[in-house]
Amino acid sequence: MERRKTSVTHVGTTAIGGDNPIRVQSMTTVNTNDTTACVEQAKRIISAGGELVRMTTQGVREAENMRNISKALKADGITTPLVADVHFNANVADTAALYCEKVRINPGNYVDPARTFKQLEYTDEEYAAELRKIEQRLVPFLNICRDHHTAVRIGVNHGSLSDRIMSRYGDTPAGIVESCMEFLRICRREHFDDVVISIKASNTVVMVQSVRLLVEAMDKEDMHYPLHLGVTEAGEGEDGRIKSAVGIGALLTEGIGDTIRVSLSEEPEYEIPVAMKLVAAVNECAEKRENAIISDGTLHLTFHEDLLEDLQLKAAMSAGALLIDGKAKDLVIENISETLDTDLKALADSILQAARVRFTKPEFISCPGCGRTLYDLQSTIARIKAAVMSEAEHDVRFKTLKIGIMGCIVNGPGEMADADFGYVGAGPGRVSLYKQKECVQKNIPAEEAVEKLMNLIKSSI
Repeated sequence: MERRKTSVTHVGTTAIGGDNPIRVQSMTTVNTNDTTACVEQAKRIISAGGELVRMTTQGVREAENMRNISKALKADGITTPLVADVHFNANVADTAALYCEKVRINPGNYVDPARTFKQLEYTDEEYAAELRKIEQRLVPFLNICRDHHTAVRIGVNHGSLSDRIMSRYGDTPAGIVESCMEFLRICRREHFDDVVISIKASNTVVMVQSVRLLVEAMDKEDMHYPLHLGVTEAGEGEDGRIKSAVGIGALLTEGIGDTIRVSLSEEPEYEIPVAMKLVAAVNECAEKRENAIISDGTLHLTFHEDLLEDLQLKAAMSAGALLIDGKAKDLVIENISETLDTDLKALADSILQAARVRFTKPEFISCPGCGRTLYDLQSTIARIKAAVMSEAEHDVRFKTLKIGIMGCIVNGPGEMADADFGYVGAGPGRVSLYKQKECVQKNIPAEEAVEKLMNLIKSSI
């Protein structure tokens, strides 16, 4: 399989794109003001094989503390690039650029207000004026990055598209791509080339279609920036791994992708071995995809795997694009192994659900957590899943529910736009509950929120 050729972006000592290996990365989940905790978690990510480490910087104080984190790591001989993750406050990006090897900014909230799902009306002149606001704010940031040899990630999330973009383009891959291209055109006009792009969604179909469309748009405008891939809010356990492999794998097996992150609602170092397995399996799964047997709409795949995770990932990678593109509507998996005995029908069902073909069980759209997370994410996910799955055993109405579980509001309401119910961190130890896009209960104490969520579901379905 031939990988799509891209330009090279230098992120500190790490080069992304071109003929360089596909890079794997993760993100810390602790408070960025806690230097010791960040350093320890970063070391675990790096020891697992992580080649970049991202940290949330929700304020200037967190951005400034990236200097202390970097200094502590370098004192131990660690030069792995650090990436600051910025939302809502462009001034934070300016500060972070002084101390980090890369800064991620989100076009959905860099200048535009946070998403409220309001329909806005713009004349062409008014819309052009909004684009000039972006340019006026972005160019000084790019100059800071240029002066400090800091790379930039233009990171678009489906869950945080601005009302401006949504009003003109709708909730579509075209809108997602245009949100990215607005920023890329400014970067090119300013001759700022150390750029990486990401387009993420929790819906694998939206994610794959949007990245493909972005590649077409860049090709038309002679842009060749490296691409970062990920399925955001993929969840945890088997489902999180399968969903990530379906979306990321569909693109990797087409030769698209220069760096990846598997976003799991688990400890961040657990993401790295999964990402490394996806990278290692690209050629094998691309070959299976090309030579797969499809009979009467059913895709047949055969493997020889002795480890369950390997089987899950390779099956999901091999099937992903064929299912997403509608070339197959069903899936049968055969695995020849003397040691691995697993429910292959259940695995096929999980892959079909991850590819949005057929839903057979509740879906949990949960974020991986970061320094913005406002409650104990992992234990909360476990409690919600246990409660919903228990109900699903005897109430068919629970079997196809989509439940969003989000640590904060950055992508929460947006990524849950197609969820039936949502659980979103609203403040320290406080939670808001959503029914589809509508917030129906605000600032509930976290210790009461799971029970109130279940009561909301039962009273609504």
